[in-house]
Amino acid sequence: MHIGGLKPCNNVFLAPMAGVTDLPMRELAVELGAGMAVGEMQSADLSLARSRKTTQRQRHSARAGLRSVQIVGYDPRQLADAARFNADLGADIIDINMGCPAKKVCRRAAGSALLADEALVGRILDAVVNAVEVPVTVKIRTGTDPEHRNGVTLARIAESAGIQMLTVHGRTRADRFKGQAEYQTIADIVRAVTIPVIANGDIDSVQKARSVLTLTGAAGVMIGRAAQGQLWLPGAIASALMAGDEHARTPALTEQLRLQSDHLLRLHDFHGAHMGPRIARKHQAWLLESLTAQRVISAEDARARRQAFNRLESAEAQVECLGEMTDALMSASPATASTIQMSSQLCPQMSEAA
Repeated sequence: MHIGGLKPCNNVFLAPMAGVTDLPMRELAVELGAGMAVGEMQSADLSLARSRKTTQRQRHSARAGLRSVQIVGYDPRQLADAARFNADLGADIIDINMGCPAKKVCRRAAGSALLADEALVGRILDAVVNAVEVPVTVKIRTGTDPEHRNGVTLARIAESAGIQMLTVHGRTRADRFKGQAEYQTIADIVRAVTIPVIANGDIDSVQKARSVLTLTGAAGVMIGRAAQGQLWLPGAIASALMAGDEHARTPALTEQLRLQSDHLLRLHDFHGAHMGPRIARKHQAWLLESLTAQRVISAEDARARRQAFNRLESAEAQVECLGEMTDALMSASPATASTIQMSSQLCPQMSEAA
């Protein structure tokens, strides 16, 4: 598939997630085989463009692949200016957020709140497409609520405006992240337009990806929350789809722990000595959730290790803690690897979890 004149490595993408898909995460996801990793959303308000949070979100590297920058707002001229600003900084793709259901975004009439105003959607898309030379994409939901699924109408508006790719999350704004994603509306959208449509929502395995692609006819899939703690997942699904394999390959435990060590080091370096360890905590928590689901450790062990890790203030202590956990897991016999119990030394300088 192509996005305008650009060709991603494959059709399995990492979704933009605010506060999550920073540069270290995008780099690792692409290095591990994701076709593209979309950056965290940035406000279209350029008065915030030089804030620390926004400048961090603007950072990119060749290791992160195609530079897709997501902008969020409600004013057509402001969004057009933000698109030009980011294109001048080197964005390969401008993505417009019309799918975020967060209250702090929607109460400003942005994100998925825009879906209720089709005329405004059209004005925004026209303004942004006409403002830049790079491809413009948009991410939406299936509608405002289950009784008002206007995704097909929105998709036609997008195609008429010159949008080069459309990503659709299989829930409405009112659904937020509750219940299960539905894919029939995505299938209807695929039939209604000729531009590539990417299916998003609850895709956490190659079996689910394949079934969604078959049901909808979508050009690809986008993986969000399922990649938290499992950065290898988008690449593994892409590889399995291309090879026709029934299951995605789960990396060996040693490889998962090595990847986590690499991720922590990159987070510490990118965010600095103060913020790095704080941001690393949620990524460690997601790894522990994944290892629990894989039955490598028990839920009790995961909880204790998470609490111990969260009390560590320095990058050095976090790295040492992960190293000790790695040693403990690797020294366990295969017969007991799924029920490894906590040692008395949870982490450096820690004796009991909070």
